[in-house]
Order: sequence, then structure tokens, then C-alpha cells
Amino acid sequence: MPYFDAASTEPLHPQAREALIATMDAGWADPARLYGQARRAHLLLEQARTEVAEALGARPDEVSFTSSGTQAVHLGVLGTLHGRRRAGRHLVTSAVEHSSVLHAAAVHESEGGTVTSVGVDLAGRVDLDAFAAAVAAEGTALACLQTANHEVGTLQPVAEAAARCREHGVPLLVDAAQSAGRLPVPQGWSVLTASAHKWGGPAGVGVLAVRKGTRFRSFLPEDERERRRVPGFENVPAIVAAAAALKAMTRESTQENARLSALVDVIRERVPQLVPDVEVIGDPVGRAPHIVTFSCLYVDGEALLTELDKAGFAVSSGSSCTASTLRPSHVLEAMGVLTHGNVRVSLPRGASAAEVDKFLTVLPEVVRRIRQDAGVV
Repeated sequence: MPYFDAASTEPLHPQAREALIATMDAGWADPARLYGQARRAHLLLEQARTEVAEALGARPDEVSFTSSGTQAVHLGVLGTLHGRRRAGRHLVTSAVEHSSVLHAAAVHESEGGTVTSVGVDLAGRVDLDAFAAAVAAEGTALACLQTANHEVGTLQPVAEAAARCREHGVPLLVDAAQSAGRLPVPQGWSVLTASAHKWGGPAGVGVLAVRKGTRFRSFLPEDERERRRVPGFENVPAIVAAAAALKAMTRESTQENARLSALVDVIRERVPQLVPDVEVIGDPVGRAPHIVTFSCLYVDGEALLTELDKAGFAVSSGSSCTASTLRPSHVLEAMGVLTHGNVRVSLPRGASAAEVDKFLTVLPEVVRRIRQDAGVV
């Protein structure tokens, strides 16, 4: 069954599987203790930290491991706001951030803070001038901007936004979930979050990196682990596997990105030719290499997802976090594009041209049948 939902989770990388199995035998002990098994686990943990830091352009002592990318975002957003309360209580985000950022922003707002959500263009790219103006507002404590959009793949002007933030002394939190391991991390971030299962690591490992000099204070009860940023026992085998996958994906990225991007270009070009009344969404050039999204007029997205599943294709419809609800995607709404009949195809490493050709062969008939059942000719 062709799996085209890598933006939700990338299949486990073979290097991660090997590392996970090996470390379950060698790194099971408590890395905070002093006996032999614990020291071995500690060494494995710190080696993984060093490898992740190198891949993300950070220092090892800036990197902490969390239980998920969502937890990393929550800790990053609320912890930085908590640490910078004296600077102000104003938070700036783009309108197309991941739901984890928006949920953290809602908590901040419920506790008396203010939030500015900056709009995007039709391609999903944030209005950089409006973003800079919001950051310049008095009392701005933090700004957030993703590297690549999780629904449409559009790359954001992170380096430029970071430069504008730096002018006003405001830290920038960058959500790199969709780009870590695939694309170089943009310069200028103060806080960075990522999720291992997006790059072929095991689920249950997130990354929170906080630059030296960035004021950060966890809003959770203090814990001596992970530099007092993240409470709880570290999952050393999963962390080591995550580091192995990140190292492997980064090493393979140049060649694999070019291959997947060419397949995405085929989908972007062929779908409007094969299916009437289709809108291909997101920037055609400035995008993540593996994601393409399109919307079909007169088609229910959930019905399309179900029929494609029956035909043997695993794809997403609408927001990756709200696909099982009837609520329209906040990303597509912010872009001003079609919100229904939406399909996100995100190709994993190893996806083949034959699988893409098969998808393009099946899709037109599936859409035609759904429209016919709905009385649309």
C-alpha cells in the first residue's frame, strides 16, 4: 500500500531501528545514576545529544529532549514567555502555525497575555512586513514562525524574520518539525523545536533547543533532568534511535530531496490536467521537497480520503491535526483557498515514480465517482 503521509509521520528509518534494538540492551539504565550501566546509558544519551545538536546547528548544552514535538512547542513557547515576563506579555505568531503553537498561544492569552496573528498570502507565506511591525510593538516577548508549513509545504522567510526580531531584541521560536533532517536549519533562531518521528525516528521523542542567552524558565514544576527544562525520565533507546535517524536523513537529504521534489512536481503538474476544477495549493518553488496539496471542487475531503484508502493509498485530508473533524483547516482558511475536497500528499523516503503514476491513474476516477454520487456532472 503506497504510503503518502510522511508529513504526519515518516516510516522508521532502518538506522533508527538498528540503534533502537541495540540501545534497548545497552542503554536501559537510569542515566542520572553513577553505577556502570547508568554511566553507559549517560554516555549514549550525551552522544545522541551531540549528534542532534550538530544536525540542527546548536550546541549540545542547548538541546533538551522532550516526549513529543508538541510538548517541545508548549515548553518552548510558554517557557520563553515565562522567562521574559519583564520584557512584556505580547506574543506574535503567523496565522498558519501548527495547532500546538496556537494552543500554547491560547493558554497565554487566557492568562492575560496578548497575541497577534499575522496573515499570509495565497501561497501561505507570512507577510514579513506585518510580522516585523507586530514584533516591534511594545512589550513583545516572543515571536513564532515555522520553517515549512505542515499542510501545504510552503517555506517561511525564517532568516529574514529572525533578522527583524533581532533588531528589536525579541527571540524567535522556530518550529522545524517539517524540515529538520530534510533541509538546512535557517539562521537566527533563539528557540527551536522538532519531532523525531517526522524525520524517521521513533515516536515519543521531541527536541527543544534554547540558545545561550535566551531567557527561559519552565512553567512546570522543576526537575533536575534535561537541564531543568523538561521533567521526566529520558527514553535513552528512543533518543539514540532518533539521533541515528536524523544523522542518516541529513546525510541522504540532498539526493533524496531532489528525487522527491521531482515527483512532487509531476503531481503538481498532472493533477490539474487529469481532474477538472482542482486548485493546487502552496508555493510551487519555495516549498518542502516532499509535500503537495490540492483541493477538488464539489468533493467532500473525508469521502475522498476514504475512497483513496480503499484504492490502496494512505494520504491526508485537510489539517493533519483536524482531519477527523468537520472543522475546516485554519491554514487553508488563512490562505483564502478552497478548504474542502483537500488532499495532502507527502512522500516518504523511498517513494517511487511507479507509486506516483499509480496514484495519478486512480485519482481521476475516484473524484469522478464521488462527484457523480453527489449529483455533480
